[in-house]
Amino acid sequence: MPICSCEETIHEFELLTRDAGRVQKDTLKKILELNADAEYLKEFGLNGRTDVESYKSCIPLCVHSDLEPYIHRIADGDSSPLLNGKPVTSLSLSSGTTQGKPKFLPFTDELLETTLQIFQTSYAFRNREYPIGRGKALQFIYGSKQVVTKGGILATTATTNLYRRARYKEGMKDIQSQCCSPDEVVFGPDFNQSLYCHLLCGLIYSDEVHQVFSPFAHSLVHAFQTFEEVWEDLCADIRGGVLSEKVTVPSIREAVTKILKPNPDLADLIYKKCTGLSNWYGVIPALWPNAKYVYGIMTGSMEPYLKKLRHYAGHLPLISADYGASEGWVGANINPTLPPEQVTYAVLPQTGYFEFIRLEKPEGEETENSASIHYIESEPVGLTEVEVGKIYEVVITTFGGLYRYRLGDIVKVAGFHNSTPELRFICRRSLVLSINIDKNTEQDLQLAVEEAAKLLDAEKLEIVDFTSFVEKSSDPGRYVIFWELSSDASEDVLRSCANCLDLAFVDAGYMGSRKIRTIGPLELRILKRGTFKEILDHFLSLGGAVSQFKTPRFVSPLNVKVLQILNRNTTRSYFSTAYGL
Repeated sequence: MPICSCEETIHEFELLTRDAGRVQKDTLKKILELNADAEYLKEFGLNGRTDVESYKSCIPLCVHSDLEPYIHRIADGDSSPLLNGKPVTSLSLSSGTTQGKPKFLPFTDELLETTLQIFQTSYAFRNREYPIGRGKALQFIYGSKQVVTKGGILATTATTNLYRRARYKEGMKDIQSQCCSPDEVVFGPDFNQSLYCHLLCGLIYSDEVHQVFSPFAHSLVHAFQTFEEVWEDLCADIRGGVLSEKVTVPSIREAVTKILKPNPDLADLIYKKCTGLSNWYGVIPALWPNAKYVYGIMTGSMEPYLKKLRHYAGHLPLISADYGASEGWVGANINPTLPPEQVTYAVLPQTGYFEFIRLEKPEGEETENSASIHYIESEPVGLTEVEVGKIYEVVITTFGGLYRYRLGDIVKVAGFHNSTPELRFICRRSLVLSINIDKNTEQDLQLAVEEAAKLLDAEKLEIVDFTSFVEKSSDPGRYVIFWELSSDASEDVLRSCANCLDLAFVDAGYMGSRKIRTIGPLELRILKRGTFKEILDHFLSLGGAVSQFKTPRFVSPLNVKVLQILNRNTTRSYFSTAYGL
């Protein structure tokens, strides 16, 4: 994107956010006019009205299960206007890594345009701080399997729905460097072969790479962990100009062979740089010297990967990508110099209609076991009515046929840019460890793991990945934390870690229940190395894309297959003695 175009994008953003309240009313009007014939809106008696008051009084808040009957009809071939004014020709699959099964969601041309608006805005601000010019991008992106529903509707991940559209490629040309890898690598049927070729293509064009990207921090870390294992094979390919025999997919071989030529000098340079690194610190700037930054979603469940990603990135800044979900987009990162732990997202008021449910923690002890009463809820307020420092759940109305949809994300209002709020993502609301009156969120789990991980530092050990489970088959129930470690730890250290984890959950309900023994001692289970890769492979076998994969931080009892993988790979177990035996 030329600088003048970036400045135009920023200028437009400034205009829209100065009068976000009016823009929100106009956006809701557009959405309701576009979808006026939708059966869902008619059933609640909206009758073509487009004002905020009528909309909020007629249309109730909803969750995905409320929409499933309509989405199943779309999938089965019902082309009448159900959720959208126009027939839906594509469905997106959410990642489904929490409950073990993916959700279908409508994907429309309007959602594609919203995506481009978000990406163009964040790129304009990013390019102002870190101009990248006309280079290439080392992108670890992967298409996923596409399935056709009973009614002939194409269903795939939201990212694949984007990548396969000509309009997306056209809209991204000016704002994103050209990907090093050909499409055959992106859409290849074998993830491991695609990853190998992404790395190879990135090395071939190493001097032209200006940025390194993957949708999630997890897949960036996974890519460079793989690089540690295969770098000598990559050198051999470049030296001889012949692609490794491990790449067997004909379409990938053909496409990569066209750009792979013998280059002994480059192979020597890569070999020299790799052997000169200390434990792979700074591998990214060493091999891609013109890269300006590393980019991807790095908040929420991706935060545990930041330490390892910083190790690989060396001095390069990590920039967290925009805030959205398969359901739709919420905000753009317009402050790219902030570290990922402090990143905020400015809501673009023209991309959807937004409401926020104020959440307050109740005073004193909670007495019922229900995630919905973990917070006291207030009536939803509009985009410009939120208060700085308060916590909210996000509710979205999209051009894609979702109306007053509870996203399930908890955010904190960090401030305002003009009249639109800047949000800090806190956690998913649904991921709650709970046995009776205790309530611990994904963030609480992450903080507990970070605290216990400090005990591993002295032994120079790292937690590769982690998850959790509530064991209720015994009485009393207990929290089970699963860790995969970079190498073996001593028994004493792991016993200390189990105690530290137990004490790190400072929720009053948990501590009180532990003291009176209505919750049992926390159990730390150590997994074989490679367990989380097996969970990733299971996710891919269900048709997921690696770029969409998020390690489930809490495994539901319904997610039987993942629990089987975890239990089968458990090598050692330690029970906390922190509250006495």
